Amino acid sequence: MGVYVIGTGHTKFGKLKDKDLYQLIVDAGKEALEDSGIEAKEIGAIFVANYDAGGFNNQGHLGPIALEIHPDLRFKPTTKLESACASGSAAILAAMNAIEAGKIDFALVIGVEKMTALDTPGVARVLATGSHWPTEGSKGMTFPGLFAEYAKGYKAHYGFSDEELRVMLAKVSAKNHKNALENPLAQLPLDITYQDILNTPDEKNPIIAEPLRLYDCSLISDGAAALVLTNRENAEKLKDKLVEITAMECATDYLPMSKRPNYEFVAGKVAVKKAYERAGITVNDIDFAEVHDCFTIAEILAYETLGITKDGEGYKALDEGIVYKDGRLPVNLSGGLKAKGHPVGATGVSMGVIATRQLLGNAIGHQLDSPEIGVTFNIGGSAASNYVGVYKRVK
Repeated sequence: MGVYVIGTGHTKFGKLKDKDLYQLIVDAGKEALEDSGIEAKEIGAIFVANYDAGGFNNQGHLGPIALEIHPDLRFKPTTKLESACASGSAAILAAMNAIEAGKIDFALVIGVEKMTALDTPGVARVLATGSHWPTEGSKGMTFPGLFAEYAKGYKAHYGFSDEELRVMLAKVSAKNHKNALENPLAQLPLDITYQDILNTPDEKNPIIAEPLRLYDCSLISDGAAALVLTNRENAEKLKDKLVEITAMECATDYLPMSKRPNYEFVAGKVAVKKAYERAGITVNDIDFAEVHDCFTIAEILAYETLGITKDGEGYKALDEGIVYKDGRLPVNLSGGLKAKGHPVGATGVSMGVIATRQLLGNAIGHQLDSPEIGVTFNIGGSAASNYVGVYKRVK
């Protein structure tokens, strides 16, 4: 039957002092609803993605807040979904399932997080509950520490030197900060080279968790994004240009990192295989990708997960220019989580909005020349939850 995007909304990402959690939901949802061309009363169900508004904002039970978008949404079913940093993709998948099952005709999906209400230690404490608490969070392990384990494991498994690893990570960071220069909604656009990062004094680029430094870490962010989804029949009546979500696949691995290899995203590769097969594509068909670069090592692993390079050769995607904005398969044209921002519950929906607008020719940031297929790769926690979306322009 197929599921199509007919409306998108996206707030600015960053430290948004003038926007609370509630207003972010309303702003993104209202924009998507207006963009869709349908009336609020036609929405069959609302899916709100959020990691931990209870921890960040003392607000649980977030679904009913979406009714504030429009009076005609009152009494609509609402559901909050949580899958750590992949909550947004989980909400998209749930909405797609409802549409494909024929339960509803139109779904409103909103992803949101308001993180800056807490100080940095407070944020770290809330995020740590997304790890395996008995063996990781309760032992003082933070998410920089968890992804540092990936960086150390990757370096050891493939025999890279400290300097080789540092250079490839700096190249990811510089690429994404530069891409964000063209994204008006991005949190931290910077005109910077990887050499600038390597030459930055330690006091300005300190080690956060060896070997990851400040420039290797994504940002504490506020923001929201939204999508309106429907079936093909309705989409063709409403829109001249159509974007179909031809696949949204999930694969979940054990939560403790000790039960998984620390040099690859095993479940991510399973999700990629499922998504490519469902969409009937290979990596060679992809025109761009938005991937989960919560830490720079995660983007390197994402290149290998998606099949852009062979395992252990993620650096070649940078050295050969493949993933730059003028390359064969640009990655994170938006600036990624590293520079666009990473309001955790909003990230998966943001990826969907960015992919859709890129395919429709009104990109948030750099516009490619007539792209047809975009892929999103969104992970939750230390890559225990893995979602891969395939977005396709169909006319």
